Amino acid sequence: MSQDEIDASKAPLIEHLIELRQRLMWSIAAILVMFVVCFYFATDIYNILTVPYLRAAPDPDAVQMIFTAPQEWFFTQLKLALFGALFLAFPVVASQIYMFVAPGLYKNERGAFLPFLVATPILFLIGACLVYFLVMPMAMGFFLSQEQLAGQGKVAIQHLAKVSEYLGLIMILIFAFGLVFQLPVVLTLLGRAGLVSADGLKSKRKYAIVGAFAAAAILTPPDPISQIGLALPTLLLYEVSILSVRLVERQRAEREAAREAEDAAA
Repeated sequence: MSQDEIDASKAPLIEHLIELRQRLMWSIAAILVMFVVCFYFATDIYNILTVPYLRAAPDPDAVQMIFTAPQEWFFTQLKLALFGALFLAFPVVASQIYMFVAPGLYKNERGAFLPFLVATPILFLIGACLVYFLVMPMAMGFFLSQEQLAGQGKVAIQHLAKVSEYLGLIMILIFAFGLVFQLPVVLTLLGRAGLVSADGLKSKRKYAIVGAFAAAAILTPPDPISQIGLALPTLLLYEVSILSVRLVERQRAEREAAREAEDAAA
């Protein structure tokens, strides 16, 4: 390769790096703005997140939370603000990713990429709602059922939650369910790339069942409610992924048949 060709190849690379820097700056700016907003409303957001706890408590008016270090509540608010900022800024980040990648894609590839970009936050939100409205109240009900009233020969065993530990628990569950709910997106993309097939996924169903329960045991707290609550939706999403990959294969076969018909006509 001559020096002129090397110099000519540098210009597009520099242009791409400049555009990448701009996209990153817009993404970081969106996260910072959402961080400030979420930090301002951190107490209100935390109160919203405690609703599953209150629903599970026998006496919601008696529920108390503590922090045992002077800085604990402040750092809890920072974690909560970052958690909210990443979630709220995702549409901006996703749009910046799409605008950076789209010029290098064909029109049909852009049309195929965009639905997955839209489905990702929707599926994450569905997983988060499942945690908030179903799994977390059931898990807290299980934990609170282990309390014990004082009596003859018995000491009082009462749950007194720390603000940081409760936030850590619900954040872990939301992220775990949100990530698992991306399974159809990931497997469908792999199907479009030809790396997996519907028949292959179907034949590995028994391994998927074992993997779902193993992942649930790792990603969730060590209680049966959370683990079963994650494993069962994972298996359902696996079945949805098989149907989605089969649809992708059918569309690919139709395109190939149409292309062969055009070649034969020519």
